[in-house]
Amino acid sequence: MLRFVSLILITVVPTLAVAQNKPYDVFPEAEPPYYRVRYEAGTKEEELVFPVNYTVWIPPGFKTLRGVVVHQHGCGEGSCKSGLTGAFDLHWQALARKHDCALLGPSYEQPQNADCQLWCDPRNGSAATLQRALVDLGKQSGHPELAKVPWALWGHSGGGHWCGGITLMFPERVAAAWLRSGVPQLEPNPMRPSIKPHELPQEALRVPIMLNPGTKEGVTVKTGRFARVWPANETFFDGVRGKGGLVGVAVDPLTAHECGNSRYLAIPWLDTCLTRRLPETSGEPLRPMPTEDVWLTTLAGFEASPAKEYEGTPLKAAWLPNEAIARKWTEFVKDTRVSDDTPPPAPTNVRFDGKTLTWDAEADLESGLAYFVVERNGEKVAQVPEKPANRFGRPLFQNLQYSDTPTQPLAKMEYTVPAAPSGKSGYRVFAVNTVGRRSKPSETAE
Repeated sequence: MLRFVSLILITVVPTLAVAQNKPYDVFPEAEPPYYRVRYEAGTKEEELVFPVNYTVWIPPGFKTLRGVVVHQHGCGEGSCKSGLTGAFDLHWQALARKHDCALLGPSYEQPQNADCQLWCDPRNGSAATLQRALVDLGKQSGHPELAKVPWALWGHSGGGHWCGGITLMFPERVAAAWLRSGVPQLEPNPMRPSIKPHELPQEALRVPIMLNPGTKEGVTVKTGRFARVWPANETFFDGVRGKGGLVGVAVDPLTAHECGNSRYLAIPWLDTCLTRRLPETSGEPLRPMPTEDVWLTTLAGFEASPAKEYEGTPLKAAWLPNEAIARKWTEFVKDTRVSDDTPPPAPTNVRFDGKTLTWDAEADLESGLAYFVVERNGEKVAQVPEKPANRFGRPLFQNLQYSDTPTQPLAKMEYTVPAAPSGKSGYRVFAVNTVGRRSKPSETAE
């Protein structure tokens, strides 16, 4: 369990079902390819004490899924509500689509002052509820394989604790896990003696795990609300890596507890792990990570080297899967400016009804989507949005909340023409990613 959890969580709620004033009722619509289930709080001792809903995105046109990418929010009412948009994130959808995976966004309805442990420790009912949701969503979407395919996990804060706990409970099911600012506990915690440490099964040592704290969470800033995040990460790292686990550490050099620009390393890292680990045929076991191209780095370091050239003790060094990720890691831990030499996909299905121009677009896997440029007859007439925003990192088309999910209402791919143009319309749309690379033009809409 996280050593800093007691600083974040305020009240332990002893009752079986925790009262909530009303459901989280500001939902984006969930129509295909989106599907949603919601469960009320359990009433039995082993059941989840909070209501929860799960929204899943299924890549259109896929007959059989090979996995599920789970994007798990953190603790507190605000973070829980941010989970409502997790499945709608275009950048995370790009990762899921590439690997024939669904994208799942849970949202636990935790009142602000309730004990986050009641859901972020998966042994308290949330693991069982996840499995129930995948069965029900599989039936609803026509993809029953959702109940059995592997998981790629990303979690923030309490969500990192949850993802780590799920990894330790179901290592044979987890392809990889990214733990942002939160880890499970492997040893007794005198500050929270009621929390039972997790066991570390041998199979979990074969699951790639990345620890991703902010530098202001105890690395360079030793005081404050989140100062114990880094010591908790160190303890977890020593416990897993010391036994040969595939654990890396990427300290975010710009942040405290917010997620910042972490997705620009998290998504390529998960992409690499899924490429290596997912079976070619759905239903087969996960494949082991290759070992021939491993790179190593000192804990909280800034330089990486091939494992065969590393001069320190390998089981005290942070693990990176290959040279390509080591290069991106080096850029991230310096200033988070992970480079990208490729443009985003061109927008598609552009249509104009005489008043409004609309289009579809997929995000760039490496760098997401910053904005769109609209041209008419070869001249720029608009940028959508005019001023892309994101106070936690690179400006994005969808903007971002604290827990790395899009803001509501969800951004729309549309442009309202101020006045009806004369002559041929000749509209084209370009996508621009977050490093400024521009796509090829869409087809022209008249």
